[in-house]
Amino acid sequence: MAKLASATPLIALEAVAIDTETTGLDPASARIVEAAAVRLAGGRIDEKSAYRSLVNPGEPIPAASTRIHNIGDAAVASAPAFKAMWPELSAMIGGEIVIGHTLGFDLAVLKRECERAGLPWQRPRTLDTRLLAQVAEPNLGGYTLDHLAAWLGVDIAGRHSALADAIMTAKIFLALLPKLREGGIRTLAEAEQACLALTKVLEDHHRAGWLEAVAAPGADAAESALARIDTYPYRHRVRDVMSAPVKFIPGSTPLGDALKRMAADNISSLLVADADPVSAGDAGIVTERDVLRALAKHGAQALTLAVDKLASRPLAAVPADAFVYRALGRMNRLKLRHLGVEDGDGLICGVVTSRDLLRLRAQEAVTLGDHIDEAADVPELARAWVRLPRAASELRAEGVPTIGIAAVISHELGALTRRAAVLAEQWMQAEGLGQAPCRYAMCVLGSAGRGESLLAMDQDNAIVFAEGAPDGDADRWFARLGAIAADILHEVGVPYCQGGVMARNPQWRGSVATWRERIDGWIGRSNPADLLSVDIFFDLAGVHGDMAMANALWRSAFDTASGNAAFAKLLVEAAGEAEPGLNMLGGIRTEGGRIDLKKTALFGIVTTARVLAIRHHILERSTSARLAGVIALGHGGAHDLGALGHAQGDILDLILGQQIVDIERGLPPGNKVVLKRLSGEERGRLKSALAAVGHLDEFTRDLLF
Repeated sequence: MAKLASATPLIALEAVAIDTETTGLDPASARIVEAAAVRLAGGRIDEKSAYRSLVNPGEPIPAASTRIHNIGDAAVASAPAFKAMWPELSAMIGGEIVIGHTLGFDLAVLKRECERAGLPWQRPRTLDTRLLAQVAEPNLGGYTLDHLAAWLGVDIAGRHSALADAIMTAKIFLALLPKLREGGIRTLAEAEQACLALTKVLEDHHRAGWLEAVAAPGADAAESALARIDTYPYRHRVRDVMSAPVKFIPGSTPLGDALKRMAADNISSLLVADADPVSAGDAGIVTERDVLRALAKHGAQALTLAVDKLASRPLAAVPADAFVYRALGRMNRLKLRHLGVEDGDGLICGVVTSRDLLRLRAQEAVTLGDHIDEAADVPELARAWVRLPRAASELRAEGVPTIGIAAVISHELGALTRRAAVLAEQWMQAEGLGQAPCRYAMCVLGSAGRGESLLAMDQDNAIVFAEGAPDGDADRWFARLGAIAADILHEVGVPYCQGGVMARNPQWRGSVATWRERIDGWIGRSNPADLLSVDIFFDLAGVHGDMAMANALWRSAFDTASGNAAFAKLLVEAAGEAEPGLNMLGGIRTEGGRIDLKKTALFGIVTTARVLAIRHHILERSTSARLAGVIALGHGGAHDLGALGHAQGDILDLILGQQIVDIERGLPPGNKVVLKRLSGEERGRLKSALAAVGHLDEFTRDLLF
């Protein structure tokens, strides 16, 4: 499985549903007489790909078993033995998730058959519809295929035929997905964890001699090891990332001229050689760092020195056909940031830098944007979206600051919202509702608007349209659009906003005139209770449609609120006080071993920056830009504001690290961090961050008034 495949939405799984018919019900002695499989992909069953084979068990089939599945000795007389059948079924399964009903029995029989035949057995990653049904509805009268088919409205046909039962299992799995989503179970790992909680059922299966129908996420040692490997350096060659053609300069060139050349060509190094082409042994290199060191040592006179006196020789190089991990290893060993690249003749044909590798690897991590933009339907969109946790994990492993990763996540959340709106438009046209009645913008708010989203997110969106009265024809059209888009986002894995901040709700959509009237009402009110959730409007950013219209409305809100100290005060009161993160003795407060860093720190920092930006008319969205804007005004508190910026970065980093771990383990990501998993250095950063927000309310009021 791919790294962080645990986060795959169930609707986006590529899986194989299987079923077997056997000579009996004891897995230690039962022999397979029929096996079948059918593929699921993108929420659809591909019956054309179905596989079915009778199997000669090599022994008489008991009459009692034949009465159930109608397979007798004559039917299997010319059928292949298990040893001949298994490679075909195994190839059908491949590396996909295997889905079955009471699957532990089938797995135990398959494993035993492989042992008898001397064939290798590797347990696939699995889901059991019987367990999933009990998770979705614990009080159902029964959990047989017949019970579940009747409950879910799935047609029953050809029972006790392996292929018919495999197809029915696949249909039941798909019918279970909406019910599982209602219970907050959307991903593969979340489904596995929920099934593992059915300990009594699993104990009964174990006593019956069945294999585990579901395994703990990440429990497979090989998978866990692979999950720690960044595969990019092992899949790409140096030639894929090098810069070419090579920029050479003669050794007699003054350093000042070399510096001008680097600036003009926007490069960080030049190769030093009097001939071109040249081998690595005959070339040197001068870099920006060499220039800085020379200036520090010799002052302005350094610019007159020949580059040959400063160049590093010989030039360290790697072959163009080498894998990227070889370049990374050499850079690390030699403590270099630049390497020459040699062609098949040993001549320099390019240069590769650590900056090139980081930039291109980050692009690899966020290519999910292309997949989001091109997704043709909801399952395809879900398959694209599942790449996001992996992208975040890769970028974090590369040392990209978390605030930068949050910007990437926010950008892709905006892209996802945009694509949901486009798909919603297509659905509405298919329903005969026509195109949008006027110009509009789909917008995101809150952390997505600020560029600060992490992996625990819900929907915060709004619609602004050019004209139309509340509950008029245009408003009703956009209400439908907002509802469909919200359903798409929820199904893909961005759940409905519990606070109702979604365009499907009347208070979060409207014409420009309606929004302006709404803003005037907010700013003129005198009751904090009337301003709950209003503050995140000031984070609004358009992601689809007429973005200029959305930006103009956002700016007008700041214009209206500018200088209004009373409104700023009400926003502070509406937000409430942050929970203390430190106890009286300076220790970190936890509950169940975790500390909620959103409630104890992040919320207060974000609120302070936003309210100060509104109060002082700082037209910025991100928290860091807002804090910098307040510092630039010179009202005081620069040290404390700077500390808040550092605290936000540290808090985001700790939260993201925990979210990645939780996703791998099948736990829903949140804002609560396990204190025990933090290193001493991380705990120190956490304490400093919590101390920085310790007197935030008092500090905010000072800067407001």
